[in-house]
Amino acid sequence: MSEHIVYPRVYIGIFLVLLVGTVITVLAAFQDFPGPLNAIVALTIATVKATFVVLYFMHVRYSGRLIWLVIAAALFWMGIMFALTLSDYSSRDWLPITTS
Repeated sequence: MSEHIVYPRVYIGIFLVLLVGTVITVLAAFQDFPGPLNAIVALTIATVKATFVVLYFMHVRYSGRLIWLVIAAALFWMGIMFALTLSDYSSRDWLPITTS
């Protein structure tokens, strides 16, 4: 079984991409986007950065199909958790708050 050799320039490139992503995150944190865009922008930047980390630093890009299946199952499960959490959060105002 041979392993894929990743050149250091790839790691340096990904490191620079992550640094730029961090700078964009900081700049976005000081902006006031309208409505729920603050969370959407922050989650988008975090998703892009996490994708680079998983693909290159965790060597998923060069892995076999079984690893890709595990990653897909994990993302599917995370999607279910996000859907359940967002449905709970969005339905909290449906019932009136009673104070005794």
